[in-house]
Amino acid sequence: MQSIFAEAGVYEAKLTEAATAADLFEGYPDGHSHRVAWVVDSIGSVLGLEAHDRFFLRQAALARNTGEMQMNRSYITVPRLLSSDERLDLQRHPVIGEQWCAKNGLSRGVQLIVRWHHEWWNGCGYPDALEGEQIPLAARILRLVDTYSALTENRVFREALTDETARRFLIEWAGIEFDPAVVRAFVSLPVDEVN
Repeated sequence: MQSIFAEAGVYEAKLTEAATAADLFEGYPDGHSHRVAWVVDSIGSVLGLEAHDRFFLRQAALARNTGEMQMNRSYITVPRLLSSDERLDLQRHPVIGEQWCAKNGLSRGVQLIVRWHHEWWNGCGYPDALEGEQIPLAARILRLVDTYSALTENRVFREALTDETARRFLIEWAGIEFDPAVVRAFVSLPVDEVN
């Protein structure tokens, strides 16, 4: 696959290495994070994000789970639901990912997208309980695509959902977990553009 990150220059290899390692650690297939980056770019384009904002969004898509790698918790890949304590611990990964991005010279914009990619439209997300448009559009886009990609991949604790079922989930959670405008932009994309 030709890289859509050619403009990343010095960071491309580091981001690709980090994304590949995170995908492997979490049990995702090869290229998973690059597909996420491709889809966030498509949605960003539909929603009118400028090229430089989409560039930062693609970088954040690759770096989004570096915090999980840094935490190196075995519970992330166990074939069961997480305990309450494990879920609370895992909620630290966006902040740890933000720190990884800073340490590796990525822009503050990328750092914040990574930090806020688990914020919910209704304010019930983490780590900062931001609500609605307090959450930058790029982080709202990544929230949705990260969820969709996780739902449509086999996980150790469940089978992959079909595209149709995953899209229905996103629509049902619009206005709760997801920005309704981002959901509309996503469902407007052809299936072959998101898989």
